Amino acid sequence: MNATIDAVRVAGTEQGPVAVVVLAVEAESDVLPIFIGFEEAASIARGVDAEDIGRPLTHDLLLDVVEELGGRVTRIVVDDVEDGTYIADLHVDTPRGETVIDARPSDSLALAARTNADIEVDPSVFADGAQPAAEFADLDEIQDVAELA
Repeated sequence: MNATIDAVRVAGTEQGPVAVVVLAVEAESDVLPIFIGFEEAASIARGVDAEDIGRPLTHDLLLDVVEELGGRVTRIVVDDVEDGTYIADLHVDTPRGETVIDARPSDSLALAARTNADIEVDPSVFADGAQPAAEFADLDEIQDVAELA
């Protein structure tokens, strides 16, 4: 299933605020929320906003290394859930061919946001985690509640 990063928001929970990246899936009214850390959320938001803060941060550095070595991030696939934790694969074209790298969804999405790489969600993962989009529509954008610089 083709997906896009719809938003990076902050949800209030009983344990306090938590960052969530909201994936919109093509032809679906529900969304797939993935709860992540604030640093990862800020990095995804920087990528979505194409914000350049001067010196490269971790995801910018990783992308620079991949590209300097002749690679290109082509797509990410959120393909499993294990004990409530989403699992993703990062697909990279390299001079030796395509390679698939196990990666956290947050790291993969931060790279996808910087490269416009395709984002895919396994249908069973979407079915298990889909929630109504309205539940996330009124949450604050991470950029509005956190200093991203």
